[in-house]
Amino acid sequence: MQTPTNISLNKEKTLLTITFDEINYLLSAEYLRIYSPSAEVVGHASGQEILQLNKENVTILRIQPTGNYAVILFFSDKHDSGIYSWSHLYKLASNHDKLWHEYLQKLKDIGHTHSRLNI
Repeated sequence: MQTPTNISLNKEKTLLTITFDEINYLLSAEYLRIYSPSAEVVGHASGQEILQLNKENVTILRIQPTGNYAVILFFSDKHDSGIYSWSHLYKLASNHDKLWHEYLQKLKDIGHTHSRLNI
């Protein structure tokens, strides 16, 4: 299991920096919110994922450690049910470009607007 050596939130509460193996990964609050490991996002079984919309302006209000294996992120849209394990955060960090592109493509496919889409 990868364990981060540092987790910090910028003063605007929009960007989380997490360090794995001396590499700093910058993850936006929006990205972390749309890829929350909670049942509200991933559903209760494969194929039940719920595409998260309108999260561009979400912020992280606070970070709460959970044991030695995870954190809970409290978001400005009142979402706080996702337990972000170190392995989930590492997956999000190391696959950021691919996952972000997939999310934007899903938005485009349904005709949803986003500041990063040119549709």
